[in-house]
Amino acid sequence: MSEDPGAGADEQAQHPGRHMSAEIAEQPAVFDGLLGNHPELAEVARRIAERRPRFALLAARGSSDHAALYAKYLVEVLLQLPAGLVSPSTTTLYDARPDLSEVLLISVSQSGGSPDMLEVTQAARRNGATTVAVTNNPDSALNHAAELSADIRAGTERAVAATKTYSATLLTLYLLIDAIRGGRAERAAELPELARRALEPSDELDEAVRRYRFADRMLTTGRGYSSATAAEAALKLAETSYLSARAYSGADLLHGPVAAVDSETAVLALCSAGKGGSAMNEVLSTVHERGADICAIGSAAASMPCAHSIGLPESPEELAPLLEVLPVQRLALALALERGADPDSPRGLHKVTRTR
Repeated sequence: MSEDPGAGADEQAQHPGRHMSAEIAEQPAVFDGLLGNHPELAEVARRIAERRPRFALLAARGSSDHAALYAKYLVEVLLQLPAGLVSPSTTTLYDARPDLSEVLLISVSQSGGSPDMLEVTQAARRNGATTVAVTNNPDSALNHAAELSADIRAGTERAVAATKTYSATLLTLYLLIDAIRGGRAERAAELPELARRALEPSDELDEAVRRYRFADRMLTTGRGYSSATAAEAALKLAETSYLSARAYSGADLLHGPVAAVDSETAVLALCSAGKGGSAMNEVLSTVHERGADICAIGSAAASMPCAHSIGLPESPEELAPLLEVLPVQRLALALALERGADPDSPRGLHKVTRTR
């Protein structure tokens, strides 16, 4: 008997969000696998370190752009090198071809299938850069275009919204950059277990779903490494729950946007132990005074001026974004389902977005 071609669609309609839910749960195992792949990443790092780059550029789009923002902090803090985010259109639309001698270009694309990332990488390599592709597809065109590559090893991701591929990209970037400075992933050894704890059932998370089920707009904010999580949180909420969400760094929030904050504003604040989390106290005190409904997420969340908090186990500050994003993903999933959406198939979106 032949398989009913409509069976998959019917099953998806009956179980919305099942792929996203399963892929969120896989993340501790993905972390385990990446830590086991450290020797391969260390070899890529050795070849980069031999070149002694003087500057790093990061090219990415979408969720990968937030991972690139995280990597920018890693490069500047851990390697003490200047770093910047590429504007792909300067290459693809304006045909700019700057001299990239002594520059490290890291192209981040979960699929490795975006034409603009391919063109940027090819142009950078021709113009002298050491090019590295970080993808979930070792056979992609991007991997072939770059001189070096790092596989994030997340496995197939069926939900449109990136979850395990995003966190796996963060860990791959951390392991790569840590290895460039001679690290051996010691500080990440406990990450899989911390992730398992972060994914345990949570009354705090359930309460957040109840609080924000009917929210129309939300601000997300964080400082330092957590700025990347704030950006990813806004994207996840927008693409799965169709919630109008806008991300600001904690510093930028006080430079103007705070004027739009009032008692009707929901604020999701990323607050983990460390310098970035400490800097959020002043930010949230100001936002709290304006009457906003603040939900703080992170290992320092309970100490923040907020209406509600979702705690997480403490980790080294540079690894906190890998844990912070887990309740963010679960919140996005639960809010989407409560609001009648299917986060596995957001309207108007596809798994691979082709831009130039």
